[in-house]
Amino acid sequence: MILQALKGYYDRLSADPDTKGVPLLGFARQKVHFCLVLDKTGKLIAENDLRLRQDKKALPLELIVPEPVIRSGLTVRANFLWDNTGYVLGADNKEKPARLVEKFNKFKSTQREVCGDLQDEGMQAVLRFLDDWNPENAVSLSDWKEMAGQNIVFRLDGETRYVHDRPEIRGRWMAYYAGKAAESKAGMCLVSGSEGPIARIHQSIKGVPGAQTSGAALVSFNLDAFTSYGKDQNLNAPIGEEAAFGYCTALNWLLRKESRQKVRIGDAIITFWAEKESLVEGLLADLLGADISQVETDAEDKAVVRDVRIILEAARDGRLQDAVREPETRFYVLALSPNASRLSVRFWHVGTVGEIICNISDHFRHMEIKKSFDNEPAYPSARSLMRETVSKNDPGTAWEKDERVSPLLAGAFLRSVLTGAPYPGNLLPLLLMRIRMDQTVNYLRAALIKACLVRNYNLGEVSVALDKNSTDTGYRLGRLFAVFERIQSAANPGINSTIRDKYFGSAAATPRNIFPMLWSLSQQHIGKLRKDSEKKRLAGFFDAKIEDIASALDATALPAFLNPESQGLFFLGYYHQRQDLFTGKTEHSEEE
Repeated sequence: MILQALKGYYDRLSADPDTKGVPLLGFARQKVHFCLVLDKTGKLIAENDLRLRQDKKALPLELIVPEPVIRSGLTVRANFLWDNTGYVLGADNKEKPARLVEKFNKFKSTQREVCGDLQDEGMQAVLRFLDDWNPENAVSLSDWKEMAGQNIVFRLDGETRYVHDRPEIRGRWMAYYAGKAAESKAGMCLVSGSEGPIARIHQSIKGVPGAQTSGAALVSFNLDAFTSYGKDQNLNAPIGEEAAFGYCTALNWLLRKESRQKVRIGDAIITFWAEKESLVEGLLADLLGADISQVETDAEDKAVVRDVRIILEAARDGRLQDAVREPETRFYVLALSPNASRLSVRFWHVGTVGEIICNISDHFRHMEIKKSFDNEPAYPSARSLMRETVSKNDPGTAWEKDERVSPLLAGAFLRSVLTGAPYPGNLLPLLLMRIRMDQTVNYLRAALIKACLVRNYNLGEVSVALDKNSTDTGYRLGRLFAVFERIQSAANPGINSTIRDKYFGSAAATPRNIFPMLWSLSQQHIGKLRKDSEKKRLAGFFDAKIEDIASALDATALPAFLNPESQGLFFLGYYHQRQDLFTGKTEHSEEE
């Protein structure tokens, strides 16, 4: 099903005239660094640097070139009209001279094998250059230090197109490629169901973080234990040449650097596409991988936020047909993780555009909570939420924190978001542990706790802001702790170590052991406030606040332990009360 969906996506891309850069059968997108400019006699005129300068880095240019050969071990196989300098020039500053000679001779013979009799002036110029070239001259090239070992192509002087793009050469290459494919063993393709040549080895998939930089296989059989009936490599799972090319090209297209149809969460890279063109394809990355804030910085951000809000609000109100064309269109989500030379499928989901959006809308509705600051994201991304399961006190950038996110948790969480299933069972306990370790309940953690309580513990609609009518013991104790903390900071401005630093985790887990002491300590702090003429009225405010919260609590029968659900409500009550105290600060500032 995965390969069929990818092949269908390739067919859609190749049939769309507006889609640029999708290679046809026999070609592939490859990173190229330099171009050798030749005159019609094969003389080298110049070496052009094709790299793009970005943030003081030189990035290779991606070109569509004849499909690369598959090399393994010490095999010497050359590409057609492009390759690294070890093949094209017989030099790369790494290999032994004897092996470089072998590579260079292989490159020359490959060009003649494909187009040796073709009278195209571009092809003839390349052949003359190769015949006359001396590998020892490579070190005298002006950019040799940066060129050595990199991919290079050819171009005729005075032309803008590359030699491999000349029509006659392209035609000859496609005929050669088809002939080679026809030599493969024939069989029935598992993807298309049609008879034809079977691909023995599939092209590598690039762009999965953590996998080999040269690419990794999605389908491969590289050990005898994986094979059966004496079949070699991918003949064990017969996929036609055309289907194999289609699914590999489609997946590499989705994973390319500038793709808007991928997002990384933990060690997984998630790609998504629709059966037909859909607005959701371009917005899902913003919903899952980027924080859509209510504070837009430029016109493009405003447009993204607008589109996201329109779609999510339409899903919430049952008007999805008005916001998304053809919501019944099939939608595919594929998550991949690195695993040695092969890729692991973390999960695979097939739904419809409408189902996906409705499930994401439900996820954000369950997470809706009062923000600590106005510039916090209205729709927190899955990536930023998963970072909350990693210690806040650990050094490292956001991407380094991504690396420490549990791969299993990240995959299961994203599956829950997209399918509407309960969140992973270990998510709430992990959040509670993190909060106890970091003594921090921020906006994202509070939102996650709320979502878990609503979806996993069937608590119905948990309040977005402070719920003064809630009589739940855990929630009330959390509120009380927030007030005790505020009293302490008012009585001791600038205090280095607060009750949150010392007792936050234990108060949530074993309130009977902690709260009597906190209660007594708060009364001492209130007494200190009463002695200060400027803060006397503030003492009365806090006294009334404690009495209001504690009215639903039996101080003589505090629970010895709180279960994970009640601890979640404790931290939620703490967060709500803390936000309410800061929000209402201006209302009683004159009392301070």
